Formats: sequence, C-alpha cells, structure tokens
Amino acid sequence: MSRPQRRDEILGAEVPPTLPVMALRSTIVYPLGTIAVQMGAPENLALLRDNEESGLVVGLVVAAGESDEPLDPQKFVGRVGVAARVHERINLPGDTVQITLQGLRRITIERIERTEPYMMASVKPAKETPADPAELDDLVTRIVSAAETLANLIDRIPDEVPQILKMNVSDPGRFADLAATNMNFRISDKDEVLQRLDVGQRLQFILTRLEREVARARVMEDVKRTTEVKIEQHQREFYLRQQLRAIQAELGETDPGEREAVEMLKKVDEANLPERVGQEARREIERLRMLSPASSEYQVIRTYLDWILSLPWNRKTGTEQIELTAVEEALDSRHYGLTEAKERIIEYLAVRKLRGGDPHGPILCFVGPPGTGKTSLGTAIATSIGRAFYRIAVGGVRDEAEIRGHRRTYVGAMPGLLIQALRRVGVRDPVMMIDEIDKMAGGGASGDPTAAMLEVLDPSQNHDFVDHYLNLQFDLSSVLFICTANNLFDIPAPLRDRLEVIRIAGYTAEEKVEIAWRYLLPQLLEEHGLTATDIQFTDEVFAFISSRYSREAGLRNFERNLASIMRKRARAKAEGEEGAWIIDNEKVEEVLGAPRYAAEEAEKEAEVGAVTGLAWTATGGDIMTIEALRMPGSGKLTVTGQLGDVMRESVDAAYSFVRSRSVSLGAVEKEFKETDLHIHFPAGSVPKDGPSAGVAVTLAIASVLSRRPVRRDVAMTGEVTLRGRVLEIGGVKEKTLAAYRAGLREVILPKGNQKDLREIPEEIKQHMAFTFVGTMDEVLKHCLLPRPNYSEPPADVVAEPAPGARPAPSPVPAPPSPA
Repeated sequence: MSRPQRRDEILGAEVPPTLPVMALRSTIVYPLGTIAVQMGAPENLALLRDNEESGLVVGLVVAAGESDEPLDPQKFVGRVGVAARVHERINLPGDTVQITLQGLRRITIERIERTEPYMMASVKPAKETPADPAELDDLVTRIVSAAETLANLIDRIPDEVPQILKMNVSDPGRFADLAATNMNFRISDKDEVLQRLDVGQRLQFILTRLEREVARARVMEDVKRTTEVKIEQHQREFYLRQQLRAIQAELGETDPGEREAVEMLKKVDEANLPERVGQEARREIERLRMLSPASSEYQVIRTYLDWILSLPWNRKTGTEQIELTAVEEALDSRHYGLTEAKERIIEYLAVRKLRGGDPHGPILCFVGPPGTGKTSLGTAIATSIGRAFYRIAVGGVRDEAEIRGHRRTYVGAMPGLLIQALRRVGVRDPVMMIDEIDKMAGGGASGDPTAAMLEVLDPSQNHDFVDHYLNLQFDLSSVLFICTANNLFDIPAPLRDRLEVIRIAGYTAEEKVEIAWRYLLPQLLEEHGLTATDIQFTDEVFAFISSRYSREAGLRNFERNLASIMRKRARAKAEGEEGAWIIDNEKVEEVLGAPRYAAEEAEKEAEVGAVTGLAWTATGGDIMTIEALRMPGSGKLTVTGQLGDVMRESVDAAYSFVRSRSVSLGAVEKEFKETDLHIHFPAGSVPKDGPSAGVAVTLAIASVLSRRPVRRDVAMTGEVTLRGRVLEIGGVKEKTLAAYRAGLREVILPKGNQKDLREIPEEIKQHMAFTFVGTMDEVLKHCLLPRPNYSEPPADVVAEPAPGARPAPSPVPAPPSPA
C-alpha cells in the first residue's frame, strides 16, 4: 500500500468524468475516510478483474434492499455518491476479494453509460453548501455532547470518538462525516448523510439521530440497572438463605420450608402412589424447595400436593364380593313395591358379581317422577354391597370445568366434582349417584358439561379420566355410577346411549297406604316426638289423603300432608292434651282444609264434546279433559291451550277424519262451512305437545258435530292417522296409574300397546278394564252414546243447550242415524 496522501492532495485529486460504479449495500466510505470491503457481487468482481492497475478510481453508491435483489441502475441517476481510490486487493477463498477504499470527494451521477458487465457512469463533482455560522457552533457542541453521552452508555462506541470529533470541529463537513462513520448509524442513515450537500442540514440530521439514540440508550440503561438491582437482591437473599441453612445445620435445626419438603417426600413414599403420579409429585416437591414460602406459587404447589396425597389412588372399600341376598333384603326393607326396578338392579349386580367386579357394562339410570325413591334406591344399593355412598347434584351445572376441573393457572382453581367426591369418601370404588342428570345445562360459553359426562359414564374410557387441575390420569372404572332423571328425553342422545334405563312409574293408592304403615308413620312419629298411642290412623284415612289431597306419582306431598296432621297433634300434646287422636275423614278435612281433588271423576254425567284423555309428564301420568264447542261461523277451527306444533297438527288430522265420516256420524255437511269449532285443552298455562291425544281429540270433535254425548268413565290415549288408524304410544304405565288415581276403571289403548300390560302392577290390572282398538271407528262405537231424545236445534243456532234445558224444535230434517 502506498504512503497515505496528505489531505489537500486527496481533496485536489482529479476525478475522471466517467467512472466504473460499485454499488455497496452494507457500508459506505466518506471523503478522506478509509475502509476495507469484501466484494462478492458478480458485477463488482468483473469491474476489479477488468481494471487491475493500481490507483483505480471508482464511484461508490449505496444500493437499497437485500443482497439478492437485482439492481436498477437508473435509480442511481441524480444521486450523490463518493469517488474512491482502490489501494489494496487481497484474494480470499470463495471467489471473494477484499479491497481497501479511500474516499476522495462527493460526486453526482449524471447518467449511466452502460450496465454490462458492470456499470459505467458519467459523473461530476458535487458542490457542498457551507453551514450558517450562527447555528454552526451550537450544532457542533450538541453533537459532541451527544457523542460523549453515547460513549458512556453504549459499550460498542469507543471512548476516543468524542476526542476525534473535537479535533475536526474546524471542518464542519469532515466533522459530520466522522460522526456518521463512528456512531454506528444504519446504512440508510449513512446514505442520508451522504446525500445532504448542505452541511448545516447534514449536521442537523446527525444531531437528531444522535439525540434519539441517547434517549433510547438511557431507557435501556435504566432497564439494565433495575434488572441488575433485582438480580443482586435475589443473589443476596440466596446467599443469606444459604448462610441461614448452614447455621441451622450447625445448631441441629432445619429450614421450615426444607422440613416441609422432606415431610412431603416421606408422605409420597408412604402413599404408594402410581408411578406416573409419584414422579409428578416428586417433581413438584423439588420446585417447592426452590421457592420462598412467602411466594404465591409456593401456596399453589402446596395445595396441589395436598390434593394428590389426599386422593384414594389405591384405597378400596374392601371386598369385591356382592351378596345378592343382602342386596335384595336391603331393597325390600327400605322400598315397598317397585318390583320391576328391584329385579333389574339385582340382575345388574348379578352380572357384575359373575364377572368378578368387572366394571365394563351399562350405567344404571333411574327415570321417574319426583318423590318415587330414586335417590334412596342408590343409598340402599351402596349399603347392601358395603360400599361408601356419595351423591353429586348436577342440576343446573352449566360449566364443563365443574366436571373436569379448572386448570391450575387460574386463581382459586379446584378439581371437578368427581375428584372432590372421591377425596371426601376416601375410597376409589364408592357408589356415586349423579342426581338430576337431565337438568344439566348443555352448550354455552363455558362448554358443555353433558359432553364431559360422556367420558365419565363410559366404562371403556373412564379408566384414564384426566382432571384439568390434577393433569394426571385417575381410574374411575371401579366407581359404581348411578344416575337419576325425571325426563329421559332431556338427556342428550349420546349420553342416553350409555345408560341402562330403569323406569319408576310411581305408586298406586294401595301402595301408598302400605308405605305409610311400614315406613312413613314410624318415621314421622319419631320426628314429631309422638307415640302410637297419641295418634291413630286407618287404611281408609290414608287412602282418603292419597286420593283427595296427594294425587301424585311420588310420596312427597303425601308425606307432607301426614306431617301437617302430626304437627297439629304435637302442638296439642305440648299444650297438655292427653289421649289419642282418632284420625278420620272429618278430622283430615279439619286439619288440611277442603280436599284438593274431586272424589270420583268417573261419576260425572256424560257430556257432548268433553273427553277424558291421558297425558305423560316428567312428574308422572296425568288426566286431561279435552273440550270441544261449536258455534255459528264460517267453518273456522280454533285451538287453544298452549299447544306445540305436533299437537296442533294432530287436531287438524282429527278434524279432517271426522269430516270424512260426517255421514256415518249423522253430521250435516253444510255445518262444516256454517259452524266454527273451538277445541280447548284446559290448564292453558301448561305447555303441551305430542300426538298421543289424537284419539281423545277426534272423539271430542265427533261428539260435538254429531251432538252425541261421550262416556266420562273411560280414559283414552293414542295417535290417530288420517285414515283413522290408532297408532302405538309411550308412557302406558304412567298414564294407566294416573287414570287409576283419578278413579277411572276403564282405559282405551292402541292395539300396539297390548304388550305394555306386563309393566302394570297386578293389583291395578285386577281393578281396571283395558280396551284395545285398532281404528277410530271402534272408539266411536265404544264411547259415543245415543243422541238425546229431542229435536235438533235450527242450523243457524248450533250452540249447545244448557244442562237440563230442552232446545227449541228445529226446521232442519233430522240426519240419518249412524250405521
């Protein structure tokens, strides 16, 4: 390399009018500056190969963009570059050449002469504008001050830079170039400094960038200082804690946190946890050792370990042997009747016994009205097989986390209801009753809890149930799950498919009397502080209370009414009254008030357009009176009673069928056009739906149009088609019990339901008559009474006469009698 030239010689060097151009992407050299650059671009290498003479002068420009982007030579026209002399070349591996460039002066690219194999451009010297002397000193001083601040705050800026700048304050242009070179500006900022020919603007631009860097550096310094303080504080605490442990070890004492961790490890070893659970517990204990007892994370881990250690991972009730005789005795001792339900339970447990306690099988689900003993059946099963019993009420649960638990990231997180229940019972094989499963709220912002129950109630999946809080597998296959529900169809179909449904329809009046003598009376006497000599009942009184005050499928209202009588007697005894109360019907009315239900609905006089139907509800069967009324009009059909779409369509089908049978029924065809018909289902505030009222609706319409009364000692149910066929329906047992409780002794059912008679108790079948029909014509023949022996009313006055009143003679000829 030749001896460095003096400043004046460099600035006065002649620049040829045409220069080869090198485009640099990562750096630039300013006039009077020297820089070493490695060249690898093909066009730059071609330039160096074609011009190997020493002292080559080239034009340098800054190319924006990435290194692999193609150059657009026309973008350089009009821009400022630097004329530089190539002083030294060193060939490097990888087809790379390192050269040393010395900046001569700023130049302006006028035009591009050629682009291949490298650029050649016509250039001219750039003329710089000196800075305003009034602003120059202030700009220089502020730049030097900012450089000193940055040199103190940023390690990569050498301490000598401020001194170098101070030595060149006499040349503002050179001063600005040195500042841009040594302050680690980005290449875009360096190019901006190169483009500014006004020295004052150049200095102002550099000052702006430096002050921005100073502000950024001070923020970083503050963050660094704060971080170092925290680190030093933690190091100090760690050091002091280690010293404290050493002192406690010398004195024979231990750190409370360490002592607790050792105790926890001992408990984990003694608990005989599953391998995966034990590993997780030990890992959490090691985390616990590293934390201060005052930290919130410490308490979270401590609570988590408590849950792991308190769960019955391996503890069982004892024997898996199931004594069927003991189960049968326990069920009979606590529940009267329910023969079918008891048999199904015994059969289920017998299969489980023969399979050696193998849990793979259906989950029992008791479905029936409230107060029929579903929950107490589960208690009796647990007692008879010697297992712990726990009831989980899931009615109204709307959050999936209630079943699967909350993740530990949440404040106050807890496991789900199942893991909580297992912790309380202390064994892994209890009888767990999931009560009111049909009342779980499904689908919402918090997830679907019924979907979470799919895994819990599936024996093929629940052996590795994972609670979100524990995040560990827990085997639920040993748990005997029993569900209860009032309405089976409120349970989603996938969940219903996993259940073995046992229906509990309800109790008859005779069963309630027997239950009162065996169970309710001794219990209520004890609860009210009475003895058998203080109050006496009879079978007739119990039957009277059941039929006139507690006409329901279950026993809750029946028990509540008995308790009301007991309280009256308890008060009298407390006030000093001696002797026994002999309870009869008059005494019952005195205490409970007037009867809530009529004595015998079957004794009512036959009426036109009034039919007794049967309905199924979630609380058991019920009777339902369907009323039809005709009046002058234009053939409009009105239906009221808060009915669903299916029931409204059933009414339309019934009306069409009756109209097709108008001749055989003795109805005048023109009355269909001149008469409005109103069908009403009483209890208008209660929603109703379903097709099973078709028989009763058809009979009511036929009665009112033919003016023939209907038998009221018969209840009926069944779906009717347009052709008059009577189709099979459900809920036969519940509907039959409802008719029996209402005093009706004859029921009309579809022929397809003849198979369902086996579900009805024998004592009911002995006192009731069942008529099975296949067509609506059979129903009409069986239930429609002859027309009263009086003349027809006129066609324009077709409203029904008041009871006991005789209508005026009709000028319309009497229709023919039905065949």
